[in-house]
Amino acid sequence: MSDGIEVEQIVESKPRRMPLATSLDKDAIREAYEDVRSDLTDTEWAVFKFDGAQIIVHERGQCFEEFRQQFGDSERAFGYIRIQMGDEISKRKKFIFLTWIGQEVGVIQRAKMSTDKALIKDVLNNFAVELQAGVEAELDIELFRKALNRAGGANYGTGIRDN
Repeated sequence: MSDGIEVEQIVESKPRRMPLATSLDKDAIREAYEDVRSDLTDTEWAVFKFDGAQIIVHERGQCFEEFRQQFGDSERAFGYIRIQMGDEISKRKKFIFLTWIGQEVGVIQRAKMSTDKALIKDVLNNFAVELQAGVEAELDIELFRKALNRAGGANYGTGIRDN
């Protein structure tokens, strides 16, 4: 009977791995956010990824194709992108907040994304549309434009519609 107790004591004395709380590199994230929003820079997007338990600025850029290439099947990430919208009469810049959860991300990491997203949205707080994607086909500029059009309300122009 004492052997059983010893085994229990050994099992109980093992250190347990506790998930670390997610933190942000707020200053760097805010700087990237303002860079994307600024009319004075050419930066059109920023991608934020996890470095351990910290969300950091991973990359910034100008081309949508480069933006698409930032997301992998085994990654969790966030994106912030500026897209010019409008018609021949008026042009305006709109912003999308993207949550990326790749297809190979585990269940616990998927579940953590809701609380992690709340943290980063405290900094990235101005956008017209929020999207979630998990496969490359969902990273399509035309899908993004359609989402912005739906959110934007009235569309004026020549009256010619794309059906």
